[in-house]
Amino acid sequence: MTDDRGGAVEAVDSVLAALADPTRRQLLDLLAAHGEATATALAERLPVSRQAVVKHLAVLDAAGLVSGARVGREVRYAVRPDALNATARWMTALATEWDRRLAAIKRFAETAERNSQ
Repeated sequence: MTDDRGGAVEAVDSVLAALADPTRRQLLDLLAAHGEATATALAERLPVSRQAVVKHLAVLDAAGLVSGARVGREVRYAVRPDALNATARWMTALATEWDRRLAAIKRFAETAERNSQ
């Protein structure tokens, strides 16, 4: 996807790719519900290993959806809403554009139908 907005489109692509995996969506849900958590605590709530959770968290972190902060020997992860909010704004703009296009098609079809009668 290319666009005049440059990095914004790549950020949306990264968020959508990260959210395509159900385990990563579950991790976001858990973090949203519990604030922050370690990979170990998250793995206890999912049917995957701690190592798998760490890999999924790395993808979420690269997409800007979570951040990890070291607290002693642990890394605590928390949701970062900015990337998700930007993606939601992009999706809203896309939906608005499609609504506009569909309304134009409807008007065209109605005009063509009236003219053919």
